Amino acid sequence: MAHVVVRDLVKTYRVSERDPGLIGAVRGLLSRRYREVRALDGVSFELARGELLGLIGPNGAGKSTTIKILSGILRPTAGVVTVGDIVPYAERTRHVARLGVVFGQRTQLWWDLPVLDGFELLREIYRVDRARFTRNLDELTAVLRIEGILHQPVRLLSLGQRMRAEIAAAMLHEPELLFLDEPSIGLDAPSKLALRDVVKRLNRERGVTVLLTTHDMQDIEALAERVIVIGHGRVLLDSPFLALRDTVLRERRLVIDFAEAAPALELEGVTAVARDGASLVLTFDPARTSAASLIARVSAEHSVLDLRVERPAIEEVISHFYDLHGAVEA
Repeated sequence: MAHVVVRDLVKTYRVSERDPGLIGAVRGLLSRRYREVRALDGVSFELARGELLGLIGPNGAGKSTTIKILSGILRPTAGVVTVGDIVPYAERTRHVARLGVVFGQRTQLWWDLPVLDGFELLREIYRVDRARFTRNLDELTAVLRIEGILHQPVRLLSLGQRMRAEIAAAMLHEPELLFLDEPSIGLDAPSKLALRDVVKRLNRERGVTVLLTTHDMQDIEALAERVIVIGHGRVLLDSPFLALRDTVLRERRLVIDFAEAAPALELEGVTAVARDGASLVLTFDPARTSAASLIARVSAEHSVLDLRVERPAIEEVISHFYDLHGAVEA
């Protein structure tokens, strides 16, 4: 049974407009002009219990709007949303008791209070009994390595420390569903790796259903089992992550280091995309040219020191997909 069901979701905003300058401002006071902005335009998908879904798209695509509707913060203009047996924006109190949310650019902790005091306030808000709270706090403190910051005010934490504390705050009441909206924004490499490890553990060991939105494609590659690409408020692709590259960009790259200056190769079905001294990068479609045959042809005619076959970086795949579907505003 699906944990989250989204059907034909529509969200529109009415935005006022005026001409620039003082005259435009005066006219705007006397006669308002409005236009309708369609943030979501018939979005539909389902999320199974215990699944880890990546929701990706360019700025303004509708990702955060979707998260806010699923969280119960916003009410849609049209469509149906259910999380378990609850309509989020109709039964917010019941819904948030089962939900954990982390917004990368917002905090649910109190800025001037020590982290532990913020946790205690959340315990009261979610009505978590003391024994359960202590058990969860001990486990999350160890997993997230936040022992040293529990007594520090939130305003004194680094971004990486704060995000680890935010994850703990979102999980103290043992939610069955976790929404992560740009959780790794601004984090350094060690903090990103720690965040990914925690999310994986929560998903696999506790069975927490996770919906992740991010512009960091390495987060998606490391975590998501399935991805939905959204653009202009519409679902453009819903696919298992492993099938994404082959669906969008089938090419492979052969990177070759020669014993001498890289030759100018002309091979059918193969394109040279970069040459730097003794190094050469070729692209090819594995459906037309196998990597083994290409390597054999090059090695037979030239002295090769090293070579490797690579897939395109996930960032390139997504960028190519955006270009194909015109997902990014000009």
